[in-house]
Amino acid sequence: MSDRLPHEKGFHVSWDQLHRDARALAWRLDGSGPAGEAGERGGGWRAVVAITRGGMAPAMIVARELDIRTVDTISVKSYDHQTRSEAHVLKAPDAKMMGDGTGILVVDDLVDSGRTLELVRALYPKAHFATVYAKPMGREQVDTFITEVSQDTWIFFPWDMAMQYVPPYRGTD
Repeated sequence: MSDRLPHEKGFHVSWDQLHRDARALAWRLDGSGPAGEAGERGGGWRAVVAITRGGMAPAMIVARELDIRTVDTISVKSYDHQTRSEAHVLKAPDAKMMGDGTGILVVDDLVDSGRTLELVRALYPKAHFATVYAKPMGREQVDTFITEVSQDTWIFFPWDMAMQYVPPYRGTD
C-alpha cells in the first residue's frame, strides 16, 4: 500500500484532451455496432446511455460524432468524493428502450475498479460498454476504451477542476 495521496500521482485531463479522446472513442466505435437497417448511421447503435455524471460529456461527444439521436442516462453512485462505496442505481434509463442492452452503447469517462460497469452490465448484458480511460482492475468490464492508466493514478477531470494560479516549482528569486 502506498502512502501517496490521490493527487500525488495524478493525470490531469483538460477539456480539449477529453474532447480529443472522446472523438477517438467515437471513431473506434464507428461501424462496430450491431447490424442496423439499411442506411442507418452510427454503426447500428440504437442509443447511447451515459453513466452519470462522468459519462455525460464523453457520451454527448460520441453521440454527436456517430449521429445517434437517442441518448439517455443511468445514474450509479459508487463514490463519495474520492472514497469508493457500494455501487447502486439511482436512476435507470427507459426500460423499453434498453431491453437486454442489444444495440445500446453505454459510455462512461473511466472504468476504475469495474464495480459500476459490472452492476450496469448485469442489468444490460448485451450492451456495448465504452470508456475513455481504463484502469487494469476494471478493464475486463469494458469492451472499448482509448487510454489505459495505472491503477494508482487519480484522474482529474476538467469538471472537477478550477483554473487558479500555481506558484513555480523552484523558488521565486
